[in-house]
Amino acid sequence: MKILDQYILKRFLYNFFSSFFILIVIFIFQGIWLFIDDLAGKGLGIVIIAKFIFYFIPTLIDKVLPLTVLLSSILTFGTFAENYEFAAMKASGISLQRGMRSLIVFVLFLGVVTFFFANNVIPKSEQKMFNLRRNIAKVKPAAAITEGVFSDFEGTGEGMNIKVDKKYGEQDRFLDNVIIHRKTDQNINNTVIKAKSGELISSEESDIIQLVLKDGNYYEELVSKDPKEQRKKPFAKADFKTYTINIDISELNDQDMEEDQNITTNKMKNVSRLIKDIDSLRENNLEKVEAFSKNIVSRMGAFPVLPKRNLQKAENPKLELIETEEQKKEIQKDSIKDIEGLLDHLEEWQRLQVLKNAKNSVSGIMSTVTAKKDELQSRYKFYNSHILSLHQKYALALSCIILFFVGAPLGAIIRKGGLGLPMVIAIVLFLTYYFIGVFAGNYAKEGNIHPAIGAWLSTLIMLPLGVSLTKRATADKGLFGFGHIFDRIKSIFKKKKKDSEE
Repeated sequence: MKILDQYILKRFLYNFFSSFFILIVIFIFQGIWLFIDDLAGKGLGIVIIAKFIFYFIPTLIDKVLPLTVLLSSILTFGTFAENYEFAAMKASGISLQRGMRSLIVFVLFLGVVTFFFANNVIPKSEQKMFNLRRNIAKVKPAAAITEGVFSDFEGTGEGMNIKVDKKYGEQDRFLDNVIIHRKTDQNINNTVIKAKSGELISSEESDIIQLVLKDGNYYEELVSKDPKEQRKKPFAKADFKTYTINIDISELNDQDMEEDQNITTNKMKNVSRLIKDIDSLRENNLEKVEAFSKNIVSRMGAFPVLPKRNLQKAENPKLELIETEEQKKEIQKDSIKDIEGLLDHLEEWQRLQVLKNAKNSVSGIMSTVTAKKDELQSRYKFYNSHILSLHQKYALALSCIILFFVGAPLGAIIRKGGLGLPMVIAIVLFLTYYFIGVFAGNYAKEGNIHPAIGAWLSTLIMLPLGVSLTKRATADKGLFGFGHIFDRIKSIFKKKKKDSEE
């Protein structure tokens, strides 16, 4: 490697890793704010929190890495242009493309590494982070209670929902305004317990957590075997000063914080798994639609299945000519051509009955179609999200390469180094790239555009921008060139003036 290539590569790598470190720290703090409720005040050890952050960092790569490439390329080439180093290189016969040669090799290698990272590391990190968040709530029962909403405690074998207005104290052990719905074996809420306050009492040596309720009411619906008594809606009601509920969490305490829950989403799958699941989801969706269509057609009865032709006649068409007169008489054309003709042949009461049955049939079919529509939409949304995730893995790798060819010539054009103007330009370009990708992805999931377009749209928009900027930087043109437009306008006026003089 020549001295010039080493110099340019060292400057770029310094800006690259500095920008990456700063941006990853910023995004980590932004992400911690999103999960602060899952971590703060739960009595979690520093090791668990460190694991959570460690698993969270790879999920930020799809945002941090493209911005890092864009910012570091603008900083590097902006500094070269500001210090007239590019002018010295061009005076020595070295073009912009020749100066970018070592960086092009590095960015191509970075694209390959990015794809490997997106295909292998990020899915595993998503899985680990999901399991960790899920198991934190299970191992720490107080963490499973969310203020203001009903929280399920079915995993403990108790079969109940708990709602509290406020949690406070050490490890959120004290509760205000507790409402509990207990469930029967048939999963029916037949018991309601309300208390002004409560306390969770636990011990590391015990698998039993005590929920001590104070100053409340107990209401339970009673089930009678006698139907006459059941019509009276029997119930039991009581007031209490203190009421203790024992919750067995022996199954939860034996659970590893990182145990695999066998729950996977599209973000937790690599390319091979996504391709396999896309095929199976497509076939399954087609089977569902075909079965539903057959069901609706059979209920409508508007498209009867035609009888199959006689195989003997099909093999020998001459046999079709041999028909008796009686067989010809059996073939009669329907004299009724429209609905009005059908109704005119019926009595009034028959007409009303036919219309009523038709209305009920159509209403039932429409209700079925409406109910099935939401299910099919969710199925196809899930299917589209898999296709979107598959293409996003390839688009992420290519975006790093394209954004380099946007940032490098842009830095050479603006001729400004440092973290001022280059940072502003990089953030504006990245936000444009990122929000186009977000909106396109959402449209793709809903089926408004093809998922492949949703994944590649932002990258494809940046591609012509990179080509245009590279051409302008090579030709030593400014960021916005309006000179040729003005020259064209002047030539038009000169031509008109010359024609008028003649």
